[in-house]
Amino acid sequence: MKRILQTLFLPLILSVTHPANATVEFKLRQLSPDLHVLYGQGGNIAISVGEDGIYLVDDQFAKLSEEIRAQVSKLKPGVPEFVINTHYHGDHTGGNENFAKAGSHVIAHNNVYRRLKDKHGEGSKFLPVISFGQDMTLHFNGENAKIWHYENAHTDGDAVIFYERANVVHTGDIFFNLNSLPYVDVNSGGSLDGVIAAVADILEHIDDNTTVIPGHGPVTNKSGLLAYKALLERAKRIMLVAIDKHQSLDAVIAAEPLAELELSYSDWLPQQRVTKLFYHSLTSSPSGD
Repeated sequence: MKRILQTLFLPLILSVTHPANATVEFKLRQLSPDLHVLYGQGGNIAISVGEDGIYLVDDQFAKLSEEIRAQVSKLKPGVPEFVINTHYHGDHTGGNENFAKAGSHVIAHNNVYRRLKDKHGEGSKFLPVISFGQDMTLHFNGENAKIWHYENAHTDGDAVIFYERANVVHTGDIFFNLNSLPYVDVNSGGSLDGVIAAVADILEHIDDNTTVIPGHGPVTNKSGLLAYKALLERAKRIMLVAIDKHQSLDAVIAAEPLAELELSYSDWLPQQRVTKLFYHSLTSSPSGD
């Protein structure tokens, strides 16, 4: 398993976080005639370009909006008609206001609308102008992009976008392709079991030729997502054993049960924090994180 994961994550050239004063390296990759992925700082952006115009999935941070628009202009000039948010976190929605003021229409799940309203206030340009419950489909640029809500996964507002014609799926932060475990935002309705269930369902709706865009990390395929699911399930088993043996959060953290997985961690999401979040998710106790 370790060799498989190392192979899958080897192409990574970008990290989840950058120092505030660092130069952001953008990289465009074409996935189909009309669909591209843009790596930058924050969540991976999918860009659809075609006869109808442009739309994005996620928009990273506000400070990068002009640079993102410049990258999009390399493919097609103009303002994106839509921006779809995969969830409410700022590294995926930070550009909402700038794109909305330029003329884009933000689409997101009802819970994303609610959380962004709580954060930015009623009437803010950060808020979606179109919100949905379980699903919706965007028929644009000759593509049928089905947007599906997975509840209580990474957050309570996760949306996954299935591109029918291109055979591509954008998972948002349900999938971290970084040789690491994901951030399960338990304070925002997320759960480890929900992430595992969402990944399992996504796998049921893709095939061996599907291109998978993760929320963070390089584009992969069904095999990469299968390996991630196996990693999540193994991490859950390890945590359940540790919780049964040590009981308290402090004792579980001290035991470092996840160290045996030999994964990579960022300064923002160290192993101790992942352990804490998984503990609270699996014990259904408030995290305070």
